[in-house]
Amino acid sequence: MNFLTILPLAVVMVAGSQLVVSVFLASSDRPRAASLGFLAGAGLVVTAGVTLSWLLTRWLGGLAAGASAVAGKVDRGPAIDLVVLGLLVGLAVVVWVRRDRSGPPRWLGSIEHADPRAALRLGALLFVLTPTDDLTMAAVGASVARHDLPWWHLVPFVLLTVLLLALPLLALLLLGGRAARALTRMREWAEGHAWIVNEIVIAFFALLTVLDLIRSG
Repeated sequence: MNFLTILPLAVVMVAGSQLVVSVFLASSDRPRAASLGFLAGAGLVVTAGVTLSWLLTRWLGGLAAGASAVAGKVDRGPAIDLVVLGLLVGLAVVVWVRRDRSGPPRWLGSIEHADPRAALRLGALLFVLTPTDDLTMAAVGASVARHDLPWWHLVPFVLLTVLLLALPLLALLLLGGRAARALTRMREWAEGHAWIVNEIVIAFFALLTVLDLIRSG
């Protein structure tokens, strides 16, 4: 496994309300400043989330390895794989339960006049308070730690997550006044099809985790 394996889960991080919010911010009174604030808040939370999961998994894995060594067993990988698989199953269930909650959040109209500071808080809170994002960050950090990969393997995942969120802003910068149609299509896709893509990506990563379990056995 390497950092390329976890990159598809970045889609799960943004597909849904997160992308919808970024589209609305790109159409707000201060699109560039508000979008950059939103990206900064999201990037900080995602970095902190995957790092915390990576550190916690390494710490717990070290304790388990010490205890296993005393008992004559040193392979902690399958236990972490089971935890990651459990997180993925929980993530798939949450995505399924929330699949009909498409459309913009009710409070979305209030961000039309958001300043950069308010957008930064929004980006941070949205990722902290969204169950799918919390479970995804936990699964990504734990999976990277399980394979004894260094912290920097998390960086491409964070960057891709932020890049996907930045697509509405990039469309605005590249297309100018013609961006309205592209932004509308992004919003419609996120509202109508995001949960299907999420389930496919989760299933793919779950399959990789199961294969790790089989190889460990």
